Amino acid sequence: MTTSPSEPVTYAYAVARAHPDLARSLTGLVGVADAPVHMVAEGAGEEGGGDVVLVVSPVSAADFGEEGLRRHLEDLGWLEAVARAHHAVVEAVAARTPALPLRLATVYLDDGSARGMLRSAVRLFSERLDHLADQVEWGVKIYVEATAPAAEATPGSAPAGDLTPGRAYLSARRRQRNDREAAYRAAQEAAERVADAARAHATDRATHRPQQGVLAGDAGENVFNDAFLVPRGRSEAFRSEAAGAGHGLAGVRVEVTGPWAPYSFAVPQDDGRGTRGTDDTRSTTDTADADGGDGDGDGDDSGDTVRGVAP
Repeated sequence: MTTSPSEPVTYAYAVARAHPDLARSLTGLVGVADAPVHMVAEGAGEEGGGDVVLVVSPVSAADFGEEGLRRHLEDLGWLEAVARAHHAVVEAVAARTPALPLRLATVYLDDGSARGMLRSAVRLFSERLDHLADQVEWGVKIYVEATAPAAEATPGSAPAGDLTPGRAYLSARRRQRNDREAAYRAAQEAAERVADAARAHATDRATHRPQQGVLAGDAGENVFNDAFLVPRGRSEAFRSEAAGAGHGLAGVRVEVTGPWAPYSFAVPQDDGRGTRGTDDTRSTTDTADADGGDGDGDGDDSGDTVRGVAP
């Protein structure tokens, strides 16, 4: 996309089903870069297209043109601000009407170009909006909790009982490895419980890669990161069962987030669980951890067979 840096371009947030209250609810709403939000409508003459709209706002080409986006991609603070504003607009739209969230930083030359996109795919959008009506997305993450190394697990430290320092170190390492393997088995059990809840309540599932780096934080290793499409009437039952999937399982933490607009289901999945439909706006600042090891420096990952498990 080529345009003058001094001219605005059109930032698109979501495709939505037109609703009598939608335009009124967007009045005064600002989005990315504090730009006012409005609707672009198209579809005259297209079957099912007359009530499909695109929610957009004008933004600076200097920031959102090809050069500007390349410049900002490594600025996590800028990306986070854009992601939060994008998400706020999507949630405001989804609170009023079925919505298909678009990828972060979906930009068109102007409203006319955005209208052309809407016209070209209006039937697909209409069908997808019908499918997602009255359904919401829930996110479920499972973590294997980090455990502090035993004090005697340092070579050369004081021996435990009658063991030599070397044997004490090896014994402590074995205990740590056994504890870690038990935690991964527990995470597998938690994932199976989440899958049971999904079979009972969800209509679709999308598998995301486990989070690493900045987003993973320091509260354990994320080994499961899935999204589930759930009818609103079943949401509380799903949330309760998924949140309880870690009960009684040592070394495992289950985190449930939502309800969200259906970010992961804006386009059809290849199958019920294996393809992410859109960028996860809530994961924009994810940075991959280049170290694929187990974190203990010995390069041995033999106990990590449950990473990324999705039954």
